[in-house]
Amino acid sequence: MFQPELRVSETSGAAAIALPGDGGGAFAFPAFGKRGVQPAGGFDLVVDLGRNIGSGEWWRGLITVTLLCGSAMYISTRVPAITEPVAPVYGAAEIEEVQAVAIQPLAARSATGQRIAPNAMVRPLAETPERPRIEVAATLRSGNGLAETLKRSGVSADEAKTAATLIAGALPLDRLKSGTSLALVLGRRESKSVPRPLESLAFRAAFDLKLAVERSASGLTLVRTPIAVDDTPLRVTGTVGSSLYKSARAAGVPASLVADVIKALSYGLDFQRDVRGSDRFDIIVEHRRAETGETETGKLLFAGLDQGRKKVQMLRWTLGGREQFFDASGEATKKGLMRTPVDGARMSSGFGLRRHPILGYSRMHKGVDFAAGYGTPILAAAAGKVDYAGWHGGHGNYVKISHGSGMGSGYAHMSRFAVRSGQHVQQGQVIGYVGSTGLSTGPHLHYEFYRGGQAVDPRSVKFTSRSQLAGEELRRFKSKLNTLLAVAPGAKQAKVQTAKADPSKPKKANPA
Repeated sequence: MFQPELRVSETSGAAAIALPGDGGGAFAFPAFGKRGVQPAGGFDLVVDLGRNIGSGEWWRGLITVTLLCGSAMYISTRVPAITEPVAPVYGAAEIEEVQAVAIQPLAARSATGQRIAPNAMVRPLAETPERPRIEVAATLRSGNGLAETLKRSGVSADEAKTAATLIAGALPLDRLKSGTSLALVLGRRESKSVPRPLESLAFRAAFDLKLAVERSASGLTLVRTPIAVDDTPLRVTGTVGSSLYKSARAAGVPASLVADVIKALSYGLDFQRDVRGSDRFDIIVEHRRAETGETETGKLLFAGLDQGRKKVQMLRWTLGGREQFFDASGEATKKGLMRTPVDGARMSSGFGLRRHPILGYSRMHKGVDFAAGYGTPILAAAAGKVDYAGWHGGHGNYVKISHGSGMGSGYAHMSRFAVRSGQHVQQGQVIGYVGSTGLSTGPHLHYEFYRGGQAVDPRSVKFTSRSQLAGEELRRFKSKLNTLLAVAPGAKQAKVQTAKADPSKPKKANPA
């Protein structure tokens, strides 16, 4: 048993263990001081390469570091790498099976909960299952009856006939307009070999009526839903300006109604001589607004022109089964020829001898010219038959109408036609549109009138017949006129009251 002795140097920090024995030697640990690790004899194993640069000790340290790094690099190229076994790559079937039971975020296209891996309980289906009900949108086309449209949409022939019979009891089927949208719901069926049963059918039968066929415990039944409608007429007023046609169109009046306005006022006015830009027009038309928001514009009811000291008021009235326009006094004026068959801003050339603006020499001008905007409607001056509609030399696009009794009228320089040869036209009907075809310096209408084959001044034709309302007829006429004039121009119509369905009493529907 021996006892070692530890000696520590107070100055260098070196330690030594003295072992008892014959030699009395001691094992010395390296000294730890400011210069690093030193053996007991004072030799540095680690050299600070940042100090004593260039000295022998520094070079020895640099060589030592270089040898150590080189040895490590050499050994790394000779020692084999230690590898681990790699997991096998999943195939498509394994990946699908794993995804079925895995939990992963939706952002990674997770299929968690959508399907499960097949097992022994899975059995193949004999056929693909059907939806319990489907919704079908169909459109009633011209030439196809309601029953035929339902059958093409998947309804059985018997139920299609039953539905058509129920609807015919509320509204004649011939009143259903082409393009009507049908909303159908078809229910579950026992097998694919039979049509689906009709669960419901709904559509807009008329402007003021909705119809539906629904299945109940007793079978298919009809449900009527009336739609409240505000019949307040629509009144539009404005200033004539450069053209009544342009001003009325700018105010939102349809082109067909503007033509009716010009036709009605032409019975008592010469648009060339009597109408001024400061005059104010007054137009009242049939107008319907349903509680569901749809609007419908009908025919012209009233046309007026306020010229300050003079007012022209024309009201549509039915007399003897025939509709015509009467002035405010109850007088219906008919004339053999309209004085101005176009809403012209001015008469650019009159009837008679004149110097032709293009040919440069004087010759007979067999009509009158009305300057008007390109595309302005041209109206038939009187009823008759179109003898010619086509190109006619210097007249360009030309229409000639025979009015009977040797009288006829011609219309030249049109941009396009609205009638064809052999067609019968009514007074005031649109026959074409203002243009500048043929020998023309600008858009205008060249208007001619013939009597016995000879050209005459169209402005020389006067009124030929008049009729006057009287008695009770005149009183009702005045009452209707005052009612229309009480409508505020452009006023917001009152809120439409909601109509309630009455399934026990069929409601007679007006055609849309």
